[in-house]
Amino acid sequence: MTEVQSKGFLSRLVHRITTDADDLDAEELENVSAQTGTCKCSNLATGEEVVVSGRLRSVLYTPSERAPALTAELFDGSGSLRLVWLGQRRIPGIEPGRSITVRGRIAKREGEPAVYNPWYELTSG
Repeated sequence: MTEVQSKGFLSRLVHRITTDADDLDAEELENVSAQTGTCKCSNLATGEEVVVSGRLRSVLYTPSERAPALTAELFDGSGSLRLVWLGQRRIPGIEPGRSITVRGRIAKREGEPAVYNPWYELTSG
């Protein structure tokens, strides 16, 4: 139970009124991640196989003669994870604002954690 959840109704109401909307969204995503038992983006280590839940912040197609790729940023409230599908231009349902659970092995892409060609499940959120 988080600190805000353990407080009374008035304290929770004041918290919701005085906290920035982005911070409230991040708290909500972290709570969902904790409830589903998935890994936090802030705790990912290169080489480990993980399951992460969150919301897609951005989706970008990068054309290339070598390896075109569809790249998305997954945010779970604690941090971000890059999802990279090689050879894809578009994947139905992979769009900004969509809730998703992904599974894969953590790699590094430009110094940030990434999962290449992840298994994914679109979720309601």
